Amino acid sequence: MLPVVTMTARIAQGVRAVPADHWDACAGTGNPFLRHAFLAALEESGSVGGRSGWQSLPIIVDDDAGIPAAIAPAYAKAHSQGEYVFDHAWADAWQQAGGDYYPKLQIAVPFTPVPGPRLLLRDAAHAPALIAAIEAVVVQSGLSSAHATFLPDAQLPAFEAAGWLMRSGTQFHWANRGYADFDAFLGDLASRKRKAIRKERAAALDGLTVRHLTGREIRAEHWDAFWQFYQDTGSRKWGRPYLTRSFFPMLSDALGDDVLLILAERDGRPIAGALNLIGDDALYGRYWGSVEEVPFLHFELCYYQAIDAAIARGLQRVEAGAQGEHKLARGYVPVTTWSAHYLPDPGFRAAVAEFLTREREAVAHEQEYLGELAPFRRG
Repeated sequence: MLPVVTMTARIAQGVRAVPADHWDACAGTGNPFLRHAFLAALEESGSVGGRSGWQSLPIIVDDDAGIPAAIAPAYAKAHSQGEYVFDHAWADAWQQAGGDYYPKLQIAVPFTPVPGPRLLLRDAAHAPALIAAIEAVVVQSGLSSAHATFLPDAQLPAFEAAGWLMRSGTQFHWANRGYADFDAFLGDLASRKRKAIRKERAAALDGLTVRHLTGREIRAEHWDAFWQFYQDTGSRKWGRPYLTRSFFPMLSDALGDDVLLILAERDGRPIAGALNLIGDDALYGRYWGSVEEVPFLHFELCYYQAIDAAIARGLQRVEAGAQGEHKLARGYVPVTTWSAHYLPDPGFRAAVAEFLTREREAVAHEQEYLGELAPFRRG
């Protein structure tokens, strides 16, 4: 007879309430956004918690020894900002019907549209228990819904088996086909696209110096400059920046050489920058900004320099964030992203399910069209 294994579910009061070794034993360290150090820095810096509308409440399933066997990075949300999977129409419909859409439960990395595990598991067999625990939190707390966003393909079956609704979206990623350098990548493109990219790079770099900084190379003055860049971009895109000033040096201290800051300098003074994180197999572009208008500099720092860095490190791909069809002409191709949604109210669930069926068809048609526009040589 097999031994009986007892598992208990609980809610922790933040990521920092969970020992780092217990968290990382479930999350692994290959995806930097899921590491205890990254998520704890969000809390410690005040980027989540307080009046941010993100309350960190990790849901944990313990084994019979009281050690976490499965963790969901869960947040009670008072709004739908900083998620990149838009459900404002769902919120409006639910509230017009007399319900309270907020707070809802978000299983995600705050402000981060990067696919990765949302069920952090020491063993894949623990997935059903963790999903059941998430559902129990929603029902027992009277929440409208739970949303697990930017899921990896490997975890889709677990959510589908539990009856969650699946939603698709599109991002643009660059794939490394074993390129020796940037010119080798350009060799895969149609002639007209190669020439256009070379012209863009020449125009962007005219009179500028580009530096790649990691770990201890990133000093306080570099973060001071990048904070100006980030504030400028954040104020134009979101109304106010999501992250606090103190987050950036905390990130650098926590992740060390897995942080890559690319700066463009004019006469020794930084005028623009792009912040990236380095995973086991991917370079993740996250934030960019500038204090000087330079044609094509955004493309240079965020896309071309990222490709250079990925090739140099032997990484398989570059994930340059959400949306952006302009990435297509620069060698980034459409890929499907997935999220899963738990809506306990039967009527609400039926209405959203019908919407998602139509939306998935539209996303698939759009990706087929975009794929035909890819800049790579044919034949």
